[in-house]
Amino acid sequence: MRTTASRRPCARDRDRDRGQVTIEFLGMTPTILVTLVVLWQLVLVGYTFTLAGNAADEAVRAATAAERGGAREGACQEAGLDKLSGAWAGGANVDCATGGGFVTADVRLDVPILFPGTVSFPFRVTGHAGAVEEED
Repeated sequence: MRTTASRRPCARDRDRDRGQVTIEFLGMTPTILVTLVVLWQLVLVGYTFTLAGNAADEAVRAATAAERGGAREGACQEAGLDKLSGAWAGGANVDCATGGGFVTADVRLDVPILFPGTVSFPFRVTGHAGAVEEED
């Protein structure tokens, strides 16, 4: 009498498993796609933080080099928006302030949902930078 451990799979057993990998892959496809979408959205959030910080740095750098008064505010705003692409520049706010020998810039950007330039999340990312005023 043969035991089941030494039994070789017959053709009927192999036919029963045919297509199993395809079915498992089709079942996992939605999970894989959702994971990729979530990872892409996290990349967009991180990139928006990077853009906001860089725009604030550029804005404050331009503001410290500009003359005091209205020219400083204009230079700050222009430099803050200069390096942003159209997708992020559309809803960007650049605020510059001067006080106590210190110049600060705050840049607020919308975080896009999946595709930059389309719909955005209802929250904003803020980049902040400061520098000491240059003396004449």
